[in-house]
Amino acid sequence: MERKRGHMRAIAAELPGITAPVLGRHGFAEAQLVTQWASIIGPELAAMAWPEKLSFPRGERREGTLRLRVAAGCAPEIQHRAPLLIERINAFFGYRAIVHLRLIQAPLAARHTPPHPPRALNPEERAGIDRRVATVADPDLRAALQRLGEAILRHVKE
Repeated sequence: MERKRGHMRAIAAELPGITAPVLGRHGFAEAQLVTQWASIIGPELAAMAWPEKLSFPRGERREGTLRLRVAAGCAPEIQHRAPLLIERINAFFGYRAIVHLRLIQAPLAARHTPPHPPRALNPEERAGIDRRVATVADPDLRAALQRLGEAILRHVKE
């Protein structure tokens, strides 16, 4: 893919092209379903279930079946909420992509659990970051460094 010198694109714009070859081998023609799973169904449900395979009838790209890996003991909850899950997934795709869920009870890998929300910074931490970046002349670079500092501190325990 050829890019003009100096032309930047958001990584999110490149993500489907990067992940599609790998995810496609597992039945995920729709790579965004995996990459945005928690935002599609919500963090509470994402902690209980993870998409394993999306399959469609031969020659079709709609009314498919989504196989979900479900944590032990969570299958009744996921089964009860199946209509809601299907509705949210179809709203994400913008058409009736899914009509069935197939649940497989198996442990979820640790990477499938949503991360804890970052902590809020206290006033001293914010002031410390401001002092450290105050001498940077370029306002865009200064703002980027400030965001980076905040992100790092949010993930450091107090």
